[in-house]
Amino acid sequence: MFKNAFKYVTRKSAKSVILFLVVLIMSSLCLVGLSIKDATNKASNTSLGSITNSFTMEINRQVNFGTPRGAGNVKGKDIEKICASKDIDSYVKRINSVADLVDHDIVLTSNENKERLTKFKSTVMLTGVNESKKETKFVSQAYKLVEGKHLNSNDKHQILMHKDLAKKNHLKVGDKLLLRSNIYDADNEKGADETVEVTIKGLFDGHNQGGVTAAQELYENNLITDLDTAAKVYGNTEKTAVYQDATFFVKGNKDLDQVIKNLRKLDINWNEYVLVKSTSNYPALQKSIRGMYSVANKMFIGSLIFAGIVVTLLLFMWMNARRKEIAILMALGISKMKIFIQFVLELCMVTIPAYIFAYFIAGKTASSLGTKVLNNVSTGVAKEIAKESASNQLGGGAEVDGFNKMLTHIDATVEPKYRMYVIIFINSLQFLFNKCVVETTSAISITIDMNIITYILYFGSTV
Repeated sequence: MFKNAFKYVTRKSAKSVILFLVVLIMSSLCLVGLSIKDATNKASNTSLGSITNSFTMEINRQVNFGTPRGAGNVKGKDIEKICASKDIDSYVKRINSVADLVDHDIVLTSNENKERLTKFKSTVMLTGVNESKKETKFVSQAYKLVEGKHLNSNDKHQILMHKDLAKKNHLKVGDKLLLRSNIYDADNEKGADETVEVTIKGLFDGHNQGGVTAAQELYENNLITDLDTAAKVYGNTEKTAVYQDATFFVKGNKDLDQVIKNLRKLDINWNEYVLVKSTSNYPALQKSIRGMYSVANKMFIGSLIFAGIVVTLLLFMWMNARRKEIAILMALGISKMKIFIQFVLELCMVTIPAYIFAYFIAGKTASSLGTKVLNNVSTGVAKEIAKESASNQLGGGAEVDGFNKMLTHIDATVEPKYRMYVIIFINSLQFLFNKCVVETTSAISITIDMNIITYILYFGSTV
């Protein structure tokens, strides 16, 4: 059977080459599609893994306009009520405030307003947080800690500073500096004039992705502080301060939607707040992930459909031309199983080399093709987000950049298991087709004219 199979494949070289190329192309496309999909899944888990089971408590801006400067005014006591729930594993709450650097300079833009400089020449934005590594700007990777350690709930009068601001003022981790309340800040409603000595616990990096309208929107002029420091410059404590928002992390075995539904039964004025799944705070990232999945699925499904149609047509034409051959072989007493095995051997001789070549071709092209697909998807998403940002008149800064965060890299590699998926699919298709052809042709064998058989045997012809 092996000898006969080899003779047929080599004798019908044109058909063999066509089938080889079809299987090669289909397999390559399938492998690349699966690789891109898997790489997207890994990148998605990396980007969203820490926030997929969390939600954020924000002010409802339709009825609650926040502080005079437009920041959040979430009440601390309402945050505590949610924290007390048995479904909550941990939480991060943030205070936004403003302070001046004492005897130090900030990074200025080239178009600073002179009148504004008289009031905010050394002003920085403060984000007080109980756990900085879970703070939105670090989660979105707009900020990246490059030296020192993150802040935790036990820290007091500690800050994280941008490395460029530290360099400008010749500061390093462990150095101390003074922060003073800014009396011109609209949110300093108490007119506080507090001075707080803080220690630099760490340095972070990151740069604005878009334009800014004021120096305070620059990453360099933002400090991450503990909660006490951010509250004190407004004359408050952690208990009396108002919060920008709070993010709650739900226990792993709990359903996020059900938890949110249950929490709405708490004694809280829900007209003032909204509970938002944290993944919804990254619409651009979600869109880029969905775009990558869409392309990968279309490539994979399209290649399967292509394979199913083209390979079936090729096999049909191939086998249809051999019906008489099958009938003659069966009339000569050769079993259907032996004929089937010969056809399987023929297909293996053609498809196995195709699978091997496809694996290497996909391995060489998956990464570069995945990057090109990502670039195209990101370009489309960026244009869409730009239009939405323009219509919503969003400003600049790390919060907005985090809002616009997208996938920036995927590592598409062809795993051996993908090759097995492709082989199982195409071989199953071929085996089933061959089996059907052999079975349906068995009836023909009894109608073959014995004179034709005698004639073939007489001349010693081989099929």
